[in-house]
Amino acid sequence: MQVDYIVLGQGISGTFLSYFLMQQGASVLVIDAMKANSASRVASAVINPVTGRRVVKTWMIDDILPFAEKVYNEIGEYAGMKDVMQSCPVLDFVPTQQMLDAFTKRVDENADYISFSADENGMREYFNFPLKIGEIRSSYNIALWELLAAYRQRLQENSMLLEEHFNWDNCILADSKVFYKDIVAKKILCCEGVEGGANPYFQQLPYAFNKGEALIVSIPGLPQNNIYKMAMTIVPLQQKDLFWVGSNYQWTYEDELPSRFFRTNTENYLNHWLKLPFEVKDHIASVRPANVERRPFAGLHPVYSSIGILNGMGSKGCSLAPYFAYQLAHHVLYAKEIELLADVRRFEKVLSK
Repeated sequence: MQVDYIVLGQGISGTFLSYFLMQQGASVLVIDAMKANSASRVASAVINPVTGRRVVKTWMIDDILPFAEKVYNEIGEYAGMKDVMQSCPVLDFVPTQQMLDAFTKRVDENADYISFSADENGMREYFNFPLKIGEIRSSYNIALWELLAAYRQRLQENSMLLEEHFNWDNCILADSKVFYKDIVAKKILCCEGVEGGANPYFQQLPYAFNKGEALIVSIPGLPQNNIYKMAMTIVPLQQKDLFWVGSNYQWTYEDELPSRFFRTNTENYLNHWLKLPFEVKDHIASVRPANVERRPFAGLHPVYSSIGILNGMGSKGCSLAPYFAYQLAHHVLYAKEIELLADVRRFEKVLSK
């Protein structure tokens, strides 16, 4: 079997990368062993234009957000879906005076994205909160779980998916070709998420994996047209009354499994924050493919030109992955440049050892 490109992994990065390559007429084979708790299939799937306690604009958001608005609709149409990307303001419940002062300052600096909510009184029907509510506009809720499943079905229908665990012992890199079992390709492009830490060609990269957990909770009566954020974040899902509630960042962990500690703490927090009854339907966990620099890894290996990477999105996959998948696709097809702060060639020295 001969194809132009092997894409290794079908999380959000592999999905968009394979899509952009196909849109340019390239033949693609995606290799992916379905993992139910991969980071993309457990994530909240939110695009938030501001970040952190300092309420600053997310890196490159002025470029990334318009691009995301365009391509999510396009890939959704390809996968047979509508409304993949839905506008969903973040209501940020400010818990301390210090954070309120910081938010007030940022309102003046980033008026395009943030303001104070006009519906504070209405929210008191649902929540207990001490101070004010900030509102973050131009935030989006992505139907990511549904998109990945629908796109996978398209791949299957077109015989473009090999469902197996990739074995590097069966992969041979040549100057201008890749051989994997009976498959020959021009390049292999690795979108492996946390599995990238075991990739023999990229394992030297400064990954900083961290574990996150979430509860899937039924909260009848809570409006599903907002994302609610304080110490925890409540994100509406596609099903009526269902919400994703999380998350945490565990930098040391024994396994990828849900923990009793997280569930107990989160239930206690919801009992304090919510005025509505809730019921836990599921408890999920995964490990995020983050890295020390908090910038993606995108590009071709500096020594082995037939292998490339798109990884290291951390918790920003829904915003970063489409943008840099497009850049990587056009880099391998047309030698277009990749954003310097994301180009994996910034690690040329360590990758060349």
